[in-house]
Amino acid sequence: MPPREAAKPEGRPRRADARRNHDLLLTAAKEVFAERGADAPLDDVARRAGVGNATMYRHFPTRQELLIAVYSDEVTELCARGEALLTAEPPDDALFAWLEAFVAHVATKRELALALTDDRAGRRSELFDGWHESMRATAEALLERARRSGAVHPGVAAADLLALANGIALTGTGDPRTRRLLDLVRKGATTPP
Repeated sequence: MPPREAAKPEGRPRRADARRNHDLLLTAAKEVFAERGADAPLDDVARRAGVGNATMYRHFPTRQELLIAVYSDEVTELCARGEALLTAEPPDDALFAWLEAFVAHVATKRELALALTDDRAGRRSELFDGWHESMRATAEALLERARRSGAVHPGVAAADLLALANGIALTGTGDPRTRRLLDLVRKGATTPP
């Protein structure tokens, strides 16, 4: 998964103002895309960030590059949340708190993900493979910890939990029903106290 942009391609550190502008643009793009969709005018992103269009295009030459940066940042945040939950107790609560965050990610970022188009080199597929692997690894680490504690059945697989969570997200049922469906998954995956 591509990390947040912190250095120029030549490896030199970016100036503080360039890093700040990059971060402002990324934050603004997240907000604008969440409010208006992935096809929102890029002028709105620059305006919200408080920078000119030239600055925006210097950081993100195309809409595709901006979409990739936003989605990558969202996946990074989701995986960081999972990393932080690796020390939370009890382990099964940590696992299902992350799965709830995963459901929210899929439900709210689906349009953004679908807006990423593939090129002849298959870059979209390569990026998605990396992002999916990061999420699978996060789920596996949380699940393994819950398994070791005895809170989750040994036969439960991370891929199964992610498939179920993905299905819940795609139903678009809303918060109360989403929680109810996740509770049903939890009851099937966890061992009795």
